[in-house]
Order: sequence, then structure tokens, then C-alpha cells
Amino acid sequence: MNLQISGHHVEVTPALRDYVENKLSPVVNHFERVTGITAILSVEKLKQKAEVTVHVPGREIFVESSENDLYAAIDSMCDKLDRQVQKHKQKLGDHHRGNKVTSHLAE
Repeated sequence: MNLQISGHHVEVTPALRDYVENKLSPVVNHFERVTGITAILSVEKLKQKAEVTVHVPGREIFVESSENDLYAAIDSMCDKLDRQVQKHKQKLGDHHRGNKVTSHLAE
């Protein structure tokens, strides 16, 4: 898995990089076929913004969060990403399950 972390109007310190990596690792463990992750941390006036794009086969999952604190924005972003990755994984598992014909309708 390829992880890219960049900053826009903010310096990505080693502590910030470790925090993002630690928050993203459980999310990636839910879905083993992640090919790459791109995270962008930015500061816009008084808001701290964190956004991430997770590349999986056949789809890209994009999540962004904006808070007053950058660490809170990262936490919120990871919570949203976790829900979207689980939803995507559930959709892959439920593929073709809704097309079954029940016996009483076929008669």
C-alpha cells in the first residue's frame, strides 16, 4: 500500500505523519485490497481541514473533514472513512443476493 501525506499551508511534521498513519491503519485493515492512500492536510483561515482519498480496485473513496483543530479534523475524517469503507465492503459482499426468486412467487 502506498501512503502519501502532504500539507497545504501547513508543515507535515513527523508527529503529525505518525498520527495520520496510526489513525488510518485500522481503517485499512478492514479492507485488505487498498492500493493507495492520499491524504492532504490544510489550513484555511480559522478552519483546519483533512481530506483523504483511498484507492481500491474499481473505486476511489474520498472523505473530507473540517474542524477548529487539525487533530480533531483527522479523527472525524477517519471515522467517516471507516464508515464508507465498511459500506463499500458490505456492498461487495452483498453482490447478487437480492435477485433470488422466492418459491411462492414463481408459481
